Order: sequence, then structure tokens, then C-alpha cells
Amino acid sequence: MDLPRVARLALAALAVTLLVGCSGPDGESSSADGAAGGGTTLPEPAAGEDSGGAPGAPDTERQVVTTASASLAVDDPAGAAQRVSELVESAGGRVDERTEQAVPGEDGTEAVADLVVRVPSDELTGVLSELEQLGDVDTVSVSRSDVTSTAVDLDARITALQTSVGRLLALMDRAASTAALLEAEQVLSERQQQLESLQSQRALLADQVELSTLRVHLEPHGVTPVGGPDGFVEGLGTGWRALTTTLGAVVVALGVVLPWLALGGLVTAAVLVTVRLARRRTAVEVPAPPQA
Repeated sequence: MDLPRVARLALAALAVTLLVGCSGPDGESSSADGAAGGGTTLPEPAAGEDSGGAPGAPDTERQVVTTASASLAVDDPAGAAQRVSELVESAGGRVDERTEQAVPGEDGTEAVADLVVRVPSDELTGVLSELEQLGDVDTVSVSRSDVTSTAVDLDARITALQTSVGRLLALMDRAASTAALLEAEQVLSERQQQLESLQSQRALLADQVELSTLRVHLEPHGVTPVGGPDGFVEGLGTGWRALTTTLGAVVVALGVVLPWLALGGLVTAAVLVTVRLARRRTAVEVPAPPQA
């Protein structure tokens, strides 16, 4: 009776050993596959790489060009233009253009000013808000354009051309003949021209991204709006200003023409006097006819 019991125990131990042996390799193989980056673990880093290369990823710096314009009614356009210039320069920008011209106003001819300034992109909102302290803001507009793809394309082309130039320089050092050297120099010159052109475009784009363009129009209160006067009173005022402006222009024209009219009158008078004297001499010299 002891022998069958021992046999049963041996068979049970053998079965347990076989089960443990089968489960052990399977668990090790599955864990090894996971550690080696099997099919279940590879998609995660791939997705991470794709999201990092996407334009909207956090690590991709966006390139945005911002342009804005503002129109203000102020008491003194020239003084306001000076204040705008100082405001822009204090914000780290610069003034590219500044013009002043005369237009019809309530008190005759008045001046208006126009400026084109460049403001750091992160300071544009503050500058626009400070313009309200100069006068009454009529219109404000801001537009933004994303040029990230253009910047990335330029950077890639510049890198490729720089690599090509480096290879051409190495090829010129190993040129075996004069013809090969001349050909490499010609290709190198073309590549360098293309590289300089792309670098100029990239620098211009970077400047547009870094500094926003702001156009400011300053005009005095009461200037006739672009759409024309509204109402009888404004129409009457506009007509009166037009009349005074026209009369002023006529007076100026007369002042320009008057010296020429005086000179023409003197010349005409001299010609007439000369002609009359010639006629009188001719009448005296002609003999009288004999009397019958």
C-alpha cells in the first residue's frame, strides 16, 4: 500500500514541475518582449515623436507676423506724433516713417500726421492701450498671420545649402584637374548666391515676427470725414471751408501770375508806342499832292 502512495506523490510532483516550467518561460518571454519594445510598446514612442514634430506641438515655436493700424482725433497732431514716437521708442521700437500735411479744418487749414512704427510684438497691446491717452480713438484694427511653415521651410533650405557649400569646398580641395576645380567654383558661386538670398529672406521674416508694424493716423477734431459731412450744419461748414480754400488758391495763383501780366503789359505798351511813332514819321515824309 505504500508503493502506490509513493507513486502518486511522484506523479503529482512531476505534474507541478511541468506546470512551473511551462509558466516560467512564458512569463519570461512576455516580459522580455515588453522590455525589448515589442509590438505593444513601440507605438507609444512613435506617437510621441509624431506629436513633437507637429506644427502645433508645445516645443515648436510659432512664428506670427502682426500688423495693426489706429486712427485718432487729437488737439495737436504734430505734438501727438512726437508723443507717439517717444512712446514707441520707450517700448523698444522705432519709427520708420513720419509725415505731416495740411488739410481743411474748422479753423482753416490744419495739419494731420501719419506714422509707420515698429513695436515689439509683446508690447503692441500696451502701446495700443496707451494711444487712448492722446485723444479720441476712431478705429483700431489688428491682424495676425502665422508664418511658421514658411520659417521652417527657409531654415531647412538654408541648412541644405550650407551642407552643399561645405561639400563643394571639400571637393575643391581634392580637385584633380583645373577643369574640375573651375566647375566646382561655378557651382559653389551659385550655391552661395542662393544661400545669401534665403538668409536675407529669413532675416526679414524674423524682423517682421519680432517687431509688429503699426500705422497711426492723427487728425485734429472737426476734420471732414472720408464719407462726407452728415447734416446741414456740417455741410455748410464743409462748403465754407472749401470756399475759403478755393479763394486762397485763387489769390495765390494771382500772386504768381501778376508779375508776368505786368511784364506783358510793359512789352505791349512799348510795341504800341514804337508802331505809332513809325506811322507818324511815314505820314510826314510822304509829299503832298500838287494842287490844281
